[in-house]
Amino acid sequence: MNLFEISYTAIGGLAIFFLGLKYFSEALQSSGQDAIRGILAHLTRNRVMAVLAGIGITVFVQSSSISTVMTVGLVNAGLMELKQAIGVILGANVGTTVTGWIISIKVGKYGLLLIGLGIYPMFAAKRQWLATLGKTAVALGLVFTGLEFMSGAFVPLRDNATFISYLYLFDAESIWSLLACIALACALTVVIQSSSAMLGITITLASTGVIDFNTAVALIIGENIGTTITAQLASIGATTSAVRAARAHAIFNILGAIVFMALFPWYVGFIDWLVTTGAADAVNADGERPYIAFHIAIAHTMFNVINVVIWIPLIDTLTKTVTWLVPQKEKKEQHKLRYLGNRSTMAPEVALQQADLEMDNMVEITKEMFRVSRDYALAKKHDKESFDRINHLEDVTDNIEEEMIKFITILLTGTVSQAQSSRAYGLMRMADEIESIADSLQAFSIYQSRLFKRNEDIGEEAWHDIMVFFNEVEAYFKQLSDARAQDLDTATIKERLKGAKSIKKLGKQMRDRHLDRLREGHYQAATAQMFSDMFMALQRVKNHSVNYIEAYAGL
Repeated sequence: MNLFEISYTAIGGLAIFFLGLKYFSEALQSSGQDAIRGILAHLTRNRVMAVLAGIGITVFVQSSSISTVMTVGLVNAGLMELKQAIGVILGANVGTTVTGWIISIKVGKYGLLLIGLGIYPMFAAKRQWLATLGKTAVALGLVFTGLEFMSGAFVPLRDNATFISYLYLFDAESIWSLLACIALACALTVVIQSSSAMLGITITLASTGVIDFNTAVALIIGENIGTTITAQLASIGATTSAVRAARAHAIFNILGAIVFMALFPWYVGFIDWLVTTGAADAVNADGERPYIAFHIAIAHTMFNVINVVIWIPLIDTLTKTVTWLVPQKEKKEQHKLRYLGNRSTMAPEVALQQADLEMDNMVEITKEMFRVSRDYALAKKHDKESFDRINHLEDVTDNIEEEMIKFITILLTGTVSQAQSSRAYGLMRMADEIESIADSLQAFSIYQSRLFKRNEDIGEEAWHDIMVFFNEVEAYFKQLSDARAQDLDTATIKERLKGAKSIKKLGKQMRDRHLDRLREGHYQAATAQMFSDMFMALQRVKNHSVNYIEAYAGL
């Protein structure tokens, strides 16, 4: 096999391996979407639970890079605190070790069988669980087939004198060769943006007898440093808290690598002692190392588990350190959803959950707008602070809606299921309706500000009707938004939608009363128009609230 043939076979095998990991991630997300939703919805400030959440998410998405980028995105959107995020990222480091165990299974020759068994249900099964099972089988088949191709490409290298002479530079026997190994693995991980892929290459090289166990462990250390670059890229242009989360990821991975470098000979010996199935560098008749894959999986897992155990009690210290390293920006930051990272590697289910959490954020901002708008309307005179706050909150909802539409549009260009597509379109429609509610509340406050500035009064009775209607509309919005928060069924939501009729009837009665007052000459036409404008603004709030919950329920 010549160099060109080795190159395209190895690259092709890596591409098949990548595709398998992508399908495997999508299949796990599809089968575990409720679990992912639960993990993201109930993230806790308890450091141990945050670590467990990171492990859980990474097991489902099969990539610590995706989990870390998602976490940075949640911090950037203001949906997760820094200390909480650090715990999740620590957990992601442990969760990614599952990939190593999958790769270490020596069933490469059955890869095509798995693809053959899974391809029909993947494309033709009418039941979702069967299609997901088929996709999982195809994904694992692609992973093992990709590894098999890479193994075939690497086998000739172990007898190539030129390659072996270069390999002595990376035998990890001296401090300089150890550093060279770590630097090489770090650089390659940065280039291909996947520590899982680098781990697959490492296990394949080791299993075929090209590299020994020392070199493989050194490469693992470098891969753990290189994987931090993804979070650093995701934090560019993000909020201070998001940058701090990314820096924390780099700090504990780099410091952990330094510790293991200092203890390298003892750590390698410890793994050899721990695994009793056979010596890591034992070679069989075919020149392969049959036990080394299991040793590497153990070494990878122990590196991350020990590192996390060391850092869990030090999360507070790490939080203070990154807070000192990355000072708060002077200008007050607006939290908004940002599209972070490469969409081709972003997990669709996690992306939808992130957008769903951002929708919760929009709803909370709208509830605050209701409170501030009521306080402003009930004030005796123009309150500039409250008025500016209303305008600021409306600007924030504008920003979030714009970012969410961009984010979801990019999501829809990737591979998503029909159910995920429906949820994505529903989220875009909901974002538009919530932003419209914010616009209407801002308009209501602007009309009130004009009354303040003109020193005009629409009358006690008219004002009483306005505020009664305001309170009814606010209560109705909360009732409908709670229906989504509580994940109520469609029948219950339809029942709640009937409340719109009573509000409409109440509004008609109030307008009729105001027309009667106008005919009696109690108010000037200009003042009556202001009443009508304020009333219609609240009516639009009610209508958009109905549209919002209908978008959620798919009505």
